[in-house]
Amino acid sequence: MKIKYVILYSFSLVFATITITQCSSSKAKAQQGIVKLEDKPSFVLGDVFFQKWVAGVQGGGSGYHLYLPVKENKKHVVFDSAFFRGLKAKLEQGKMGYIASFETALNRKPDLNMSGNKLDEYGNIFPYKLELTECVLSYIEKNEVKYFKVKNLIEKQAEYYPRVPPNEE
Repeated sequence: MKIKYVILYSFSLVFATITITQCSSSKAKAQQGIVKLEDKPSFVLGDVFFQKWVAGVQGGGSGYHLYLPVKENKKHVVFDSAFFRGLKAKLEQGKMGYIASFETALNRKPDLNMSGNKLDEYGNIFPYKLELTECVLSYIEKNEVKYFKVKNLIEKQAEYYPRVPPNEE
């Protein structure tokens, strides 16, 4: 009878240890920003491209526009945001698909004060290591957030906006 309790106690102890280890491992991955990237999304994209832009006035900003033409979206996924070159931007629906606008530090107003503490800048933590011609899309399908890496982005010629808009009279 005593052996039965020892075996049951040992089994319970091993089970509890495995369960706690699995939970802490999953929690650590979530805190590190490790997420699963989908291999085959339910949508079809056209040629995804990006274009650098620079404002013509000092402090007017600069960045990238990412263009995401969607050829097919039968499951009606909702495109949320894009990660590109260490930046994150919301995807907005346009005439030809979706557009994400990323602002870079170049030509920015000098009074922008960013914290040196990563936890203070939580929304700016970038969880992926990407090449210069790659981005990751965040989308929602059947109430689940999913991620897909787009490779071989096409770079179009940069846009340099004029200093002052033309006077239309």
